[in-house]
Amino acid sequence: MKLIVGLGNPGKEYEHTPHNVGFEVIDALAERCDCTLRRSFRFQARLTRTMLGGEKALLVKPCAYMNQSGPVVAAITRKLGISPADLLVILDDADLPVGRLRIRVGGSDGGHKGLFSILEHLGQDPFVRLRLGIGRREDNDLVAHVLTPFAADLRDSVHAMIVTAADAAQYLVAHGAEAAMNKFNTQ
Repeated sequence: MKLIVGLGNPGKEYEHTPHNVGFEVIDALAERCDCTLRRSFRFQARLTRTMLGGEKALLVKPCAYMNQSGPVVAAITRKLGISPADLLVILDDADLPVGRLRIRVGGSDGGHKGLFSILEHLGQDPFVRLRLGIGRREDNDLVAHVLTPFAADLRDSVHAMIVTAADAAQYLVAHGAEAAMNKFNTQ
């Protein structure tokens, strides 16, 4: 089974913010699969099982704040016996321009606290990351940037990126990380 985790913060006040693009990709995948994410108190997450790219998959949105995503992901992988090699984490990346995607296997947290939390709880196992570009503000106030909804003039670009990221996740599950990197990292 593939575990696909979108990172974000729970709550209406964080909807459509750069920090929640991972959640939006999970929502897009669930909609494509005609699935409903349900609250799991056991795992502190909203999740659903589905078929994706011909494989069984578990779509997950942790209900913990992003900086506390690690315990949620670790609990799911351990309880369900999912290898880190079968884990895809979808997250925002301020070092990529809005609309760009980057797929990578392994690596550091790159300063992302949600990814840091997952690495802290899983160890340095090489799982796949799908990073979505959110850019930076001119004033470099990263906290304000990631927690403020995207400007209206960026919403079309962000929506297109969410759709492409959902395509990339499906392709990755069906064809593997290397094929997905070759196809989506060049766009």
